Parts: sequence; C-alpha cells; structure tokens
Amino acid sequence: MEKLLQTEIWQGKTVADFLTVDFLLSTVGSILAAIAILIVGWMLSAWLQRRIRAMGLKHAHLDDMLFDFLSSIVRYVVLGFTLLFVLNTFGVQTTSVVAIIGAAGLAIGLALQGTLSNIAAGVMLILFRPIRLGDFVDVGGTMGTVKAITLNFTELADVSNVQVIIPNSQVWGNVITNYSSNPTRRAEWTFGVGYGVNLADAERIIRDTIMADPRSKSDPEPFIQVNNLGASSVDFLVRVWVDAAEFFAYQADMKRAVKEALDAGDIDIPFPTTTIVQAS
Repeated sequence: MEKLLQTEIWQGKTVADFLTVDFLLSTVGSILAAIAILIVGWMLSAWLQRRIRAMGLKHAHLDDMLFDFLSSIVRYVVLGFTLLFVLNTFGVQTTSVVAIIGAAGLAIGLALQGTLSNIAAGVMLILFRPIRLGDFVDVGGTMGTVKAITLNFTELADVSNVQVIIPNSQVWGNVITNYSSNPTRRAEWTFGVGYGVNLADAERIIRDTIMADPRSKSDPEPFIQVNNLGASSVDFLVRVWVDAAEFFAYQADMKRAVKEALDAGDIDIPFPTTTIVQAS
C-alpha cells in the first residue's frame, strides 16, 4: 500500500500528494471557481447577445440580419475566453491549448475550403449588404426575390415562386443586379408609326396616354422623340420614370394602352410587308 502511495503519476507528484487535505481543498476550490466562471461567462455572453440584437430591433433602418450575425460572433468569443479561464484555474497552460486549437483550425480549414469560402462570402454579404431580404435581384443569370441570406447560402424565390439555393461564394463572386436598390426605374418603349402619319398627333397621343396613368412620373421629364427612321415605320423612343415596385406591370400596361390609343386616333401602325412579283 505504501509503495502505491509513493507512485509518481503527474509532474513529480505521487498518489499520496493527491490525497492530502490541502490538495483536496485546492481541487474543490478550483472546481467551484470553474463553475462560477462558466456561469458568469454564459450569462455575460447571453446578455451581450440580447443587447446587440436589441440595437438592431430598436432602429428600423438597421439590418436585423447584420446584428444577429454580430451577436452570435460576440457570444462565441466570450464563451471561448470563458473556456480558457476555466482551464487556467486548473493550472493548464492556455498558450499550448491555443496553439493546438490553431493547428486544428488550420487542418480543418484546408479540409473545408469550399465551405469556408461560402462562409467568408456570407460574412461579406452580411457586412456590405449588396442585397437585402425582399430585394428582386439577378445573380449570375438567376432572377428572384431574396428570401434568406445565411453564412453558407442565399435563398431566392424565382419569378415562378420556385426556391433557388445559391452558395454564397457564387453570389459574392458574380455580377449582382439589384432591381430594388433604387426607389425608381426608367421604363422604355419604341413605338412605330407610318410615314404618312402626322408626327405631332402621334406624339401627343403617346404622351397623353402614358402621362394619364398615375404611376407615370413627370419629374424627371419624360422623353418622347422620334429616334429612328425604319424601313417601314417612324419610331418614337419613349422613356418615363416609375416606382421600381411597379415597373414590370407598368411597362406591360403602357404597351397595350398606347396601341389602343393609336388605333382610336386612326394612327397607322405599320408592319413589314413583302411584295411577290411573278415573272411572266
């Protein structure tokens, strides 16, 4: 029994050293201190997370997703330092632990390059916000409404309301066309009339028809001018500003309205014709 008590087990300490009252009291004290640090660290991380999220909710013009992301990062950082303090109470050299974590992180990073590139792109999307929830965008030829932006992927609902999942690396690395970024857009049409038509009458009918629609904006000034003398028609180029949210419906409605107005005003709308001459 005495030989067993004198057996060295860790850093020159024997079994007998670990069974002393002082060591037991020291161990109990370290455990209680570790528990206290864990509780304080957990509560502090949760409190900071709630406070940062509350900042985003308090101000309507701030992006909630950005503050959700920042609050999660802060919480994990606080929990990481809490773990290091707990290890330190037991005499563990935290510098070696940090080195091990760093080496493990490097190995994991090499194994998960694709995933980490998506996460890095997700961070950039959340921080710089080239797109936001509800925006109508075109990402690399895919058009749709932004439904979610996570650290790994961006979710769109296309024009047929089909879910489209795009990895963030492809979103950030592609050309992004955001149709919702600006409050107004310029609609553009080309209307052709016959060469025998009074151009002033045709221009008046086009202008009156379009500007009668309450969605048409008079500022900036609409552009309605002859732009091209085609093979069978005189072409009017028409440009009018409208709210971005109404653009697609407005553009389609005006095509029909102008066509019907020109017909009602007896304005000839020509179309290409082919004359076939039969040789005798």
